[in-house]
Amino acid sequence: MLSQIDQKKIKFKLKNIYKYHLSETEISECYKEITKLINKFNKKKNKKKKIISEKTSIVICYGDSVFSSSQRHLLKNFQGFYQKKLSKYFNTVHFLPFYPSSSDSGFAVKDHYKIDSRLGNWSDITKFSKKIDVMADIVINHSSARGLWFKNFLKKKKPGKDYFLTVNSNFNVSKVIRPRDHQLLKKIDIFKKPEYLWRTFSPDQLDMNFKNPAVLLRFIKIMLNLINHGVTIFRLDAIAYLWKESGTSCLNLPQTHGIIKLIRQIANFYRDDVVIVTETNLPNQENLSYFGNGNEAHWIYNFPLPPLVINSLLFADASSLRRWSMSMPPALEGTAYLNFLSSHDGFGMRPTEGLLSHQQRDNLLKRLEQNGSLFSWRSRPDGSKSVYEANTTLYTALQRTDKDPLGYYQIDRFIAAYTLIFAMEGIPAIYINSFIGAENDIDSVKHSGMNRRINRQKFQKDWTDECLNNEESKEAQILSGLKTLLRVRAKQPAFHPNATQFTLQLGESFFGVWRQSKDRRQSIFAITNLCATESSLDLTEINLINTETWYDLINGDSISAQQIQLMMKPYQTVWLSNR
Repeated sequence: MLSQIDQKKIKFKLKNIYKYHLSETEISECYKEITKLINKFNKKKNKKKKIISEKTSIVICYGDSVFSSSQRHLLKNFQGFYQKKLSKYFNTVHFLPFYPSSSDSGFAVKDHYKIDSRLGNWSDITKFSKKIDVMADIVINHSSARGLWFKNFLKKKKPGKDYFLTVNSNFNVSKVIRPRDHQLLKKIDIFKKPEYLWRTFSPDQLDMNFKNPAVLLRFIKIMLNLINHGVTIFRLDAIAYLWKESGTSCLNLPQTHGIIKLIRQIANFYRDDVVIVTETNLPNQENLSYFGNGNEAHWIYNFPLPPLVINSLLFADASSLRRWSMSMPPALEGTAYLNFLSSHDGFGMRPTEGLLSHQQRDNLLKRLEQNGSLFSWRSRPDGSKSVYEANTTLYTALQRTDKDPLGYYQIDRFIAAYTLIFAMEGIPAIYINSFIGAENDIDSVKHSGMNRRINRQKFQKDWTDECLNNEESKEAQILSGLKTLLRVRAKQPAFHPNATQFTLQLGESFFGVWRQSKDRRQSIFAITNLCATESSLDLTEINLINTETWYDLINGDSISAQQIQLMMKPYQTVWLSNR
């Protein structure tokens, strides 16, 4: 049962969310429904809060990322691949949406209570969650135009009645910040007066009406159902767009933050080890706001990392990455950055706002285009358009540079990118396609008409096994390199997600951080050569204490504290440690 303190907290949060939209009586009714839900689902004993460490790492995948034509339940097929190839290096699997869907590779959900029949059933999720932490998406901002909810919405039946957001012609959208360039509103003729459906992401993905508390209650039920099947980490998809008010940006509104706080409280009442992760592909300061005061997201995606790391390696220039790293606040205890470089979408360009100059941004986009990247666009409030995302695989994005026009060092650049994020404050997450250096899937783009399909390729298990068993293949080299780094990383207390980080000043062609374990016993100087040429690192610029013995964790070489220079190969990384 809820304590009096918990009750007061929930009531307070509901009032903050709905004070301008619901009466006191309606808010009380909503509270009663929430308590009923909690009491109904509160069947499991709370577990201790999830403990993160240097061993914490995440693999991101679809349920059918690795498939076999002979296997019916593809989730089981992936689980076999995971146990064989990845289980020693990852303790968390993030399954991208595994629900029945009408489009967008699972993100136009038709039924949140079912598993896509191709993938398996709930027992597959439950069984897997007993062996490993499972992370799942709650696609909370929108739902499919071809699902039961919308069919019922059109018929004014439950569940679905009043679930979808409609506005009238008086709603002021002039300041709305959008992630896409299609027509935002679509006229609908089922009401007495003209109304317009809100479609943030696509015509098939209709925004939910969170001003209706029944929608909030529905998604709380969805979360509790997932928890009952063993899911303990939740990615709140596109959460920043959740609440809309006339005359505003309809982005990052206070009610959205209030809903996250409420979801977190309810989840952690049910299980202490539940983690809330916000997906907010936004400029840096807006993204950071989703930590709240340590009472919103447990983890946030570190969205500036992909474009800044890629930019630094393509142009052998650490300056922008270094400035951003120096300005980043350490995550509070109990919270963490989720560090990634690649996703099913590619990577966002809005996080570069204020971090790259217009010229740097233009140069990056030009180089990415030369390397085969496609782009997704967004409409600005003034009617103009700008690049929202670079649609590309990480491997293809790092194909060529001005100093390496033939791509001789492509694999080295790719590995270097991961050594950077493995060393930085936060939890590393790797999209499965990166493990084998997937290249741009142009055929899927042509077939679907969607640029975002460029990095959503699925791999036949026999082909994957053949590639990875061939030590000379590009795929095997990449997987082996990443595994080696993860194996080393997992043994270093200084790489704890919350361990102290200082950004080093090493000039344009090197990027480095000094990580220090919580007990101050271990120091690691993680330094990467960003150049396609051999470069000399001035060791007098870092604090190699004379009384300590230093060695490179990656290659095992010992380093004297009296040594003045260290020659580093193209894109080489050293992790200089005193233990």
